Amino acid sequence: MLGALALPSLSAPTASAATVATASSCYNLPPLPYTVHTKAVTIRSKASVKSTSLGILYRGHKFTVHKTSGNWHYITDKTTGVKGWVSGTYVYRDVRMCLD
Repeated sequence: MLGALALPSLSAPTASAATVATASSCYNLPPLPYTVHTKAVTIRSKASVKSTSLGILYRGHKFTVHKTSGNWHYITDKTTGVKGWVSGTYVYRDVRMCLD
């Protein structure tokens, strides 16, 4: 035998009350914002590609959706205050994963 190698003992961290409270309160947090995931998306006056263009949101822009109709979302651009419809094809919403 060549010799024994001493390794530090590893122990799993214990969950504290603060960790448990944070994990359980994850369900109570507000939903995450939607984000544009294409180069740009047009804000429209109605939920139709043929309706009037009111503005443009660019990649990475975050916004809040007020309601959804089919694959269209009624939004307010917080930067400009423009309200209108954007196609759900070009936007996504990050999802929070709550671990118990």
